[in-house]
Amino acid sequence: MVHSVLLVLLTIALLSPAQVQPVFELSELCPPGFEKTSGNACELRTMYQFYDSLQGRGVGGTRTALPPHRDGFSPQQIDLGRYLFFDPALSGDGSISCASCHHPDKGFSDARALGTGINGHQVARSAPTLWNVAFLKRLFWDARAESLEEQVQGPLFHPHEMGNSPRQLRQTLNDNATYRDLFQQAFGGAESAEIELPQVYTALTAFQASLISLNSRYDRYAHGHHASLNEREIEGMNVFRSFVARCAECHTPPLFTNQQIAVIGAPEPPGRALDVGAETTYNAPQLKGGFKVPSLRNITQTAPYMHSGRFDSLRETVEFYTKGRGHAVPEGVKLQLHWHIWEPNLTDYELDRLVDFLATLTDEAFKPQIPRRVPSGLTPIDHPPATAVAHNKKTSKGESS
Repeated sequence: MVHSVLLVLLTIALLSPAQVQPVFELSELCPPGFEKTSGNACELRTMYQFYDSLQGRGVGGTRTALPPHRDGFSPQQIDLGRYLFFDPALSGDGSISCASCHHPDKGFSDARALGTGINGHQVARSAPTLWNVAFLKRLFWDARAESLEEQVQGPLFHPHEMGNSPRQLRQTLNDNATYRDLFQQAFGGAESAEIELPQVYTALTAFQASLISLNSRYDRYAHGHHASLNEREIEGMNVFRSFVARCAECHTPPLFTNQQIAVIGAPEPPGRALDVGAETTYNAPQLKGGFKVPSLRNITQTAPYMHSGRFDSLRETVEFYTKGRGHAVPEGVKLQLHWHIWEPNLTDYELDRLVDFLATLTDEAFKPQIPRRVPSGLTPIDHPPATAVAHNKKTSKGESS
């Protein structure tokens, strides 16, 4: 018996790391910022829950409550969603993952003017950040999705983004014994039960809803620690909140978005036709050129800016708003510009202070860990590109991070 045990240990020792098949176990702990209930649900906890006003104290008030949000997912569902988010197996040829366009180290965007999908296809708009999407009522620049579950299906099955199909995605996951086990851990049921696509959407939603950024220096200032901002940053905040600049009327704290559609006349890159945006979503001509007001959280991490990535810097972006109403609208194009877009005539000093203030909205303390390996065996993001394989017919195991 002793000799048999020694033989097994010697065999394991002689195996290369690539030959050892690691075992995945989903976390039983909620992400930071969440409290685990007796029912194994992760519920968000934040200082903003102590405030009951959605208006705050005046325009852009600091003591403003958050809108309703998504939470209540289990730790296992959130962790499963993390693996799915970073696994290139979710794309049609195993070449890209969700994180390819929403990288944690790039503000959950991709540092490109326009996103790049499968086979190098350039997509129509920039990749919006995923920080705090748990609070958003509608998703995508043109507000065409009403839930995170609906949103995740867009990139998955778009031929120029992740290029998969529902049938292939389901087969890919069900042919993988590791994923079968992980879905059983996250959702229960019989061990022989097959993975269903709504479970995939739920897991990805659970992970995205855990991406919370609410502890920036601005937030510490808002909660009463006024030394968190310096004099110039406070000046910038006052410009931001003023009835001259009117930034806070659309980028309302604490999310720094009012979640509405605004037609602001932002220019397209040279040579690109006008993007009609939300006009298509709502079949409303008055929303031609309209896009969802983005959150400004972690805005310093997500350049370039606007739906088309037209501006490379925050300084260019804030300057756009003071150059005059409709100054960038192409000749012959009629847009019903939002009434907040006017001519504030801010000085260079005021614009610089606005940029200073926007930098105080950065908080990546709860940035999730990128897994070293994913269940498909493909290479996650942040590593040398993996060779695309016929992963939908391959079963492999990875290693938990």
